[in-house]
Amino acid sequence: MATTRKATTHWEGSLFEGAGKVTFESSGLGTYDVSWPSRAEEANGKTSPEELIAAAHSSCFSMALSNGLAKAGTAATSLDTTADVEFTPGTGITGIKLTVRAVVEGMSNDDFVAAAEAAKTGCPVSQALSGTTITLDAALA
Repeated sequence: MATTRKATTHWEGSLFEGAGKVTFESSGLGTYDVSWPSRAEEANGKTSPEELIAAAHSSCFSMALSNGLAKAGTAATSLDTTADVEFTPGTGITGIKLTVRAVVEGMSNDDFVAAAEAAKTGCPVSQALSGTTITLDAALA
């Protein structure tokens, strides 16, 4: 069954002087401030579209990898995934780097890297972001 998730943003003012608030409607987790400076300079307690993409990508990849490992009979004890989304003003998102460290009993590092590559390819967020270069640094902890 298909699901739909919803977030809304209220923005006031111009791009450079204005600001907005993004609300996670589906989960009700909260409302977060967003602004151009938080996107192009320092976060200063505000989020950005790229940080939201990083959250979506790191969690989706972790789920895909966890599922793949379990299906192969080598369930992970733990996965720690970071997604670094690079944004260049005037150009856009120029790359995403996924870094994962894991504890998986009974699996070689080479087999783990292969499973992580498959998860990177199969992750629905990776597929949605296929127009962006996505790199992977995967290793057992």
